[in-house]
Amino acid sequence: MSDATAESIRAALEAEASADERVKIQRRMTDTRTEVIGVRMGTVFDIARTNLRMPLAEVDRLLDSDAYEMRMAAVSILDFKARAKDADRKALYELWMRRLDRLDTWDYIDRAAPRVVGWYLLDKPRDVLFDLARSPDRWHRRLAVTAAFWIIRSGDLDDALALCEILADDPEHLVQTNVGVALREIGRVDQHRLEQFLARRGADLGAHARRTARSALR
Repeated sequence: MSDATAESIRAALEAEASADERVKIQRRMTDTRTEVIGVRMGTVFDIARTNLRMPLAEVDRLLDSDAYEMRMAAVSILDFKARAKDADRKALYELWMRRLDRLDTWDYIDRAAPRVVGWYLLDKPRDVLFDLARSPDRWHRRLAVTAAFWIIRSGDLDDALALCEILADDPEHLVQTNVGVALREIGRVDQHRLEQFLARRGADLGAHARRTARSALR
C-alpha cells in the first residue's frame, strides 16, 4: 500500500505481538536499550512485503524507531524495493548510507545490504566499501563485506578479495563470520582464487571463517 505510514506499520506489528516471542528476541539482543515488540521474523517480513510501496520518507521514519521490529521492517522494505525491476537503486542506497547509525545489528545488515548496497555498486566505484572496511565500527566493517556478496554473485571478485584482505584478521567475530561467507562464495565462482587466498591469509582468519571458506573446496 502506498499510503502506509510508520504508525500503520507499528499497529500491524503490535497486532501480531506475543509475550513469548518478545522473550525469545530479547535473549539474543546485544543492545538491551532496544525495544522489542515481540513479533516473529517471518511475520515482520510479511508485513514489509505487504507495504513495499511505502514512501521512502516513511521508511526513514521507521528507522527512527527504537523498536527492533520497526527497523527490521524498514530494512526489509528496502530489500523488497531493491528487487523490483524499476527500483530507484540510488535513492535506496542513499537512504541506507545516510542512516548507518540506525543499522546496528548483524541481521539488519544481512537482511538488505547485498541488494540495497551491493547491487547499486555493481557498476560503480566501490571506494565506500573500502572506507567502511577500515572503520572502527564493527557494523560498518560487516556491512562492507556483506554488500560484496551481490558483487561476488555477478562474478566480479577483485574488490571482494581485496575487502577480505583488509578484514582477514579482524578481531570481531561478527565481521569474521561474513568474511568466511564471502570467501566461500568466491570459491564457488573461482576455486583457484580462493585457494590462493587461503594459502596466503588462511592462518589470519578466525577458525569459523576458515571453516566456512574451506567448505567451498569440498
